[in-house]
Amino acid sequence: MLVSATEMLQKAKAGHYAVGQFNINNLEWTKSILLTAQECNSPVILGVSEGAGKYMAGYKTVVGMVNGMIEELNITVPVALHLDHGSYDGCLKCVEAGFSSIMFDGSHYPIEENVAKTTELVKIAHDHGMSLEAEVGAIGGEEDGVIGKGECADPDECKRIADLGIDFLAAGIGNIHGVYPDNWEGLSFETLDAIQQKTGDMPLVLHGGTGIPDDMIKKAISLGVAKINVNTECQIVFAEATREYIEAGKDKQGKGFDPRKLLKPGAEAIMAKVKEKMELFGSVGKA
Repeated sequence: MLVSATEMLQKAKAGHYAVGQFNINNLEWTKSILLTAQECNSPVILGVSEGAGKYMAGYKTVVGMVNGMIEELNITVPVALHLDHGSYDGCLKCVEAGFSSIMFDGSHYPIEENVAKTTELVKIAHDHGMSLEAEVGAIGGEEDGVIGKGECADPDECKRIADLGIDFLAAGIGNIHGVYPDNWEGLSFETLDAIQQKTGDMPLVLHGGTGIPDDMIKKAISLGVAKINVNTECQIVFAEATREYIEAGKDKQGKGFDPRKLLKPGAEAIMAKVKEKMELFGSVGKA
């Protein structure tokens, strides 16, 4: 059964660990992440971008697949199904489809409009027993066509959005989506600390978890980050494992072209990566 992400993230913040949000792109992704969460006895958040939702034939299809897998694979750890970087309309569609959590990304709106839309969505989400994540300060890089510069959020704006009754807050602290460039200046812990001071017990979210050095991840968790999003890293290891299989000519041996065989190394690579991240974030055994 899907749960909202509120309780798991409040526990994570209080316990000084973080829960991973691993974005799903298809059946293999979803199955790999769920099995790893169960094996690690860790809570988990399945992230779905609007583009991935469309690719998987719509939000209702995603909900059906995830609920079916939780039942058939006997997954007993807490699982939240979360819309990642949702538009206003996307959020409403996910409420209707049966997601358990949504993120409204109003960071590209003027603060007044962001406040108004967030306020409305908080009420709708909570009326449906769902959690809501909001964002202040664009996260750098590109996520499904939304391009952000990697700016640092204004701590006062963070407090204003946090006070609207949201459940967790994504704030830009110099992080970016995708692979970090060589000239990246690192996370601004000064900004993170200031945001934490203003928002108190609010669990904070770190987007763009791929490629941030482990020591920075651990420091971010110590400063109140309770949710860390990972997507690019899983995509890279999946592609590498699939390429190795094909370059080794295994698809030409026997029935090696069977998609169940062809996609297996990639699925196993995702499992290994997710386990590595859960260990780093400290969520193993916390279900």
